[in-house]
Amino acid sequence: MRHGKKFNHLGRTASHRKAMLSNMATSLILHKRISTTLAKAKELRKYVEPLITRAKEDTTHNRRIAFSYLQSKEGIKELFGEVVVKVGERTGGYTRIIKTGFRLGDNAEMCIIELVDFNELMLKEAKPAKKTTRRSRRSPGKTESAVAESTPVAKAKEVADEPQADENNEEEKSAE
Repeated sequence: MRHGKKFNHLGRTASHRKAMLSNMATSLILHKRISTTLAKAKELRKYVEPLITRAKEDTTHNRRIAFSYLQSKEGIKELFGEVVVKVGERTGGYTRIIKTGFRLGDNAEMCIIELVDFNELMLKEAKPAKKTTRRSRRSPGKTESAVAESTPVAKAKEVADEPQADENNEEEKSAE
């Protein structure tokens, strides 16, 4: 019985599923993008993303754990080298699944799963995103100068400036 077992078994035994996910993860890390069915891609995402998170900290322990999942020296070198350099600042969401339609033979839903930071086309589109704006607590009608004029210090300066302006006007009138 499958009580409480929520992951997709993909119609395989545990050892076959583990070997398949290991091979797919290695291929994804080496090639940065693979085409597969949607069900396999969703399971692969759950398999690969914790490995990438673990690879951010390059220790012997983390390398051994990653090797136990991937069983590939080339995959480990690529994961702890080039992949981690690109995704170092990212906190998660290292993969992207793009649906591509249905397979001709059995009508299975196909997709492309790729590492997010390695798709140059998507990165170019993402750069000219909208600028972030800061929200202030000021009322929308007031500008900075209006706010500055309403402060007591600004009002005191205005009062101090007014008599000087009157004296200048009196001097100009007497000169005429």
